[in-house]
Amino acid sequence: MLRLKRALIAAVLASAAVTGTAGWATASEQTPVTGPPPGTAAWLHDRTSGSRPPDPATAAPAAVAAYFGALTDAEQRTLAARHPLVVGNLDGAPIALRYTANALALADERRRELDRAADPALTAQDHAAARDRAARYAALLRPGRQILAFDPRGRGQVAEVYGDLAAASRVAVVVPGSDIDLASYDRQRDPYGTPAGMAQALRQRMAQAAPGTPTATVAWVGYTTPVGLGVDAATARLARAGAPRLERFLAGLAAGTTPAAPPPAVFCHSYGSVLCGIAAPGLDPGEASDLVVLGSPGMHADHAAGLGTAVRIWAARDASDWIRRVPHLSFAGLGHGADPAAPAFGARVVAADRAHGHTGYFAPGTDSLANFAEIALGDYPAVNCAATDQECRHDLV
Repeated sequence: MLRLKRALIAAVLASAAVTGTAGWATASEQTPVTGPPPGTAAWLHDRTSGSRPPDPATAAPAAVAAYFGALTDAEQRTLAARHPLVVGNLDGAPIALRYTANALALADERRRELDRAADPALTAQDHAAARDRAARYAALLRPGRQILAFDPRGRGQVAEVYGDLAAASRVAVVVPGSDIDLASYDRQRDPYGTPAGMAQALRQRMAQAAPGTPTATVAWVGYTTPVGLGVDAATARLARAGAPRLERFLAGLAAGTTPAAPPPAVFCHSYGSVLCGIAAPGLDPGEASDLVVLGSPGMHADHAAGLGTAVRIWAARDASDWIRRVPHLSFAGLGHGADPAAPAFGARVVAADRAHGHTGYFAPGTDSLANFAEIALGDYPAVNCAATDQECRHDLV
């Protein structure tokens, strides 16, 4: 009975530990956004190309890429204009076409929200919420922003690219943890705790380390994250719903970017590492070169080898991250298992000196950011191992 009580207590603590970047909050169970994007039915009935277009729910990204490769530029633009939410979220579609489609979708959603803000049948609260959403969409439409995915459903999902993804020879993808959505993924408060801030800081550090190397990073908010302290944060339910979306996104990058470019390194923060652990068996080295977890509550595996992937697994945790005080275990569906930063897990553990707290891993000047940049660049001999794992580069140097 004592062991049971300890496990239950530890699971509650694990729930607190994965509340992500927003701190303590009231529990709020989320409904994950799954399935194909809005407008799929109309898309499937479109015969612009003379044939049935690929089903967003079932077609492999490589098949999507082949479909668009057979179209003229005019046909591609016509489809993007008719079905912006589908084309903008269609993994495997041309990168530049997705940017165009998402700009159109954002403009459509902004007009819809402005209409709601002026609708006399709605409440003042509805009007204020509509104005906020319209302003959010307007910000994403600013010149120079490259929106690779946009879905207004639920709390909203988005992926934004920094750099020239089509020309990059090194790419990195950032997967966030709890309390991140369309409204918060690039917030100004605690910027290095947001996927946008992480992705931008990583690209800047990569440019410093390898000035002549074309690089790009992606802030990917393509799943429904937990909100606050509750069962969502302590269980893998939302991670399991989001894992296939990450797998498909990475497969889409492999199909839609330069064939000569190596696959991206994927950086998974906090609850995002739970999702990455669940997605790992579906990834192969052609879709991701490295999987890096930081501030991780666990990956639902007892050992790195148990993740079932040939992708290299790395981990980082700074000494001031409060997640280190949480027992890493799994009991009755609560908790996320073994500590990826522990020597027994078998990940390659890198130094995270000078990082502060749970959201400081990508702050400029930290050892963790420097190491992440070297991993993303494939410069493994330059990686600085953690004191607990001086052999992290043993077969890579």
